[in-house]
Formats: sequence, structure tokens, C-alpha cells
Amino acid sequence: MNNQHLPMPNMLLGLVLFYSSMWSLSTMDASGKWLLGLGTPLITVAWMRYLAHFGILCVVVLPKHGIQILRTQAPLFQFLRAFSMLISTLTVFTALHYLPQAQTTAIAFLAPLIMLALAPWVLGEQQRLARWIAAVIGFAGVLIVIRPGAGLDPIGVIFALATAFFFAVQHLFNRRVAVDSAYTTLIWSGLSGAVVMTVTLILTWKASVPVLWTFSPFQWLVLVSMGFTGALGHFLQIKAYQHAPASFLAPFMYLQITAASALGWWIWGDFPDLMTWVGIAVIISSGVGIAFYERWTFKNR
Repeated sequence: MNNQHLPMPNMLLGLVLFYSSMWSLSTMDASGKWLLGLGTPLITVAWMRYLAHFGILCVVVLPKHGIQILRTQAPLFQFLRAFSMLISTLTVFTALHYLPQAQTTAIAFLAPLIMLALAPWVLGEQQRLARWIAAVIGFAGVLIVIRPGAGLDPIGVIFALATAFFFAVQHLFNRRVAVDSAYTTLIWSGLSGAVVMTVTLILTWKASVPVLWTFSPFQWLVLVSMGFTGALGHFLQIKAYQHAPASFLAPFMYLQITAASALGWWIWGDFPDLMTWVGIAVIISSGVGIAFYERWTFKNR
């Protein structure tokens, strides 16, 4: 059955799963921000995020699909996607250390617009003026969020912008690895990140390892849970796309700001002011607008 004609209950289920994935991934971000705030080294946080992610996927995926799920038709692009995902993990956690979660998430929303702008050169797609207009409008929204009076740390803003760029690169490589199973891509991402971060942890063990012995049981729980919430978030996204087309779900990705804002307010008492919400609205409007425009032009070819 063509996914454009899925029954409405399935479409709604896809939306519920998609929104649930945003809460799961935002919870992972909040956990990383909280641990970094306690003085946990970034390397340690990222290491456990990928190690637990890979371990959980092995337990859940391998028994059902077997070792052949590791086979890929695009090993180079799988590695490049995993590498860009790892870099974006490091940059977003660094940004979260300096910025409130809602503002970090809002700046990262530039990623889809950057992806559309880069697609003609990376994927050979046709250049479209509408994409560049949307990108400019989205960047204007970011300028409102990071305006001088907002009191945001410049270091955090730089890393949040870097996160948006590497998120965009990761999504571009998603199209290159579409020849593989989604589970193959998930495992490759977890495995690559776990190997790289384990080697890094060993090389920096004097700064990264001793802190683990000072953790309370609750801190260990939060640290390990990052792998679970990260893997769950990506898994829920996969399931969402099985029930609803990407063109239907794309505009709803911006609802993640509600999860980020709620968690930021609940844990740290951070809540965006009126002008920040104006900037967020501009970013979301540009992204949703171009998503609907692309969908409309595709249907009317």
C-alpha cells in the first residue's frame, strides 16, 4: 500500500510515536546537561551514551535479525554518518553546558534548512530559490534568539550552530545509507561511536575515568539511561516512519521545542522570554513553511 494513503489511525499512531521520540531524545539531552553541570567530563558522558546505546541495540536487534544485520551496502557513508552523528553529540552537549536547553534546541532547528540548502551540491538535487529564502528567514529567527540582550554565552551559541551544521550533514548521509536497513544504520552509529569514544576514554583516562568512582547510584542511573533514551528515541522514529510518510511527519519535528522547554523549566527553572519565543516562532515557521511548500510542489509536478 502506498504510504500516502495510510489509514488515519496509522497516521495518528505515527505522529504519536514521532512526538514520543522527541521527548526521549530531549530527555537524553537533559541528562547530559545535568551530568556536565556536576563536573562530569564530556568524554565520559559521550562514551556512556554510545556504549549503552550499542549494548541495548545488540540485546534488542541482534536476537531478532541476526549478525547479518551488520552487513551494509554503503560502508563509507555509514561511517561518515556515524562520525557526523558523534561530532554533533559532542557539540550539542557542549552547547547545553553553556545554554538553556530550549535555546540550544531552537538554534539546532537550523539543521533541516541547512540540509535543504546543501542538497543541490551534496545530493545533486535541483537548486530552489524557496529553500534559500527559508534558510535566510530561519537564520533571522536564530539571530532573534541569540540577540545581545538574550544573555546567551557566545561559546554555547557557536557550539549550537555547529550542532545544527552536523545534524544537517548527518541527515544528508541518511539518504546515502537508505539502501540499508534502518536497524543496520542504528547499530553502525552505536558501534562507531562506542569504539571511538572508548579509545578516547582510554587516552584521557586520568581525567575521564576517576570521576566515575565518585558517582552516586542515581548519577550512574542517569548516565546509563542516556544510552536507553537515545536508542529509544531513534527506534521510535523508525517505527513512526513505518506508520506515516516523512512528508507528513517533517513539519512536526519542531514540536521538540515543547519537550526541551518543559524539561528546561522543570529541572533548571529556565523558560524562554517573549522575544526568544518570537525567534523560535520564526525558525519554526520557516521550516514548516518550506516543508509544506516542497510537499505541494511535489504533488503538482
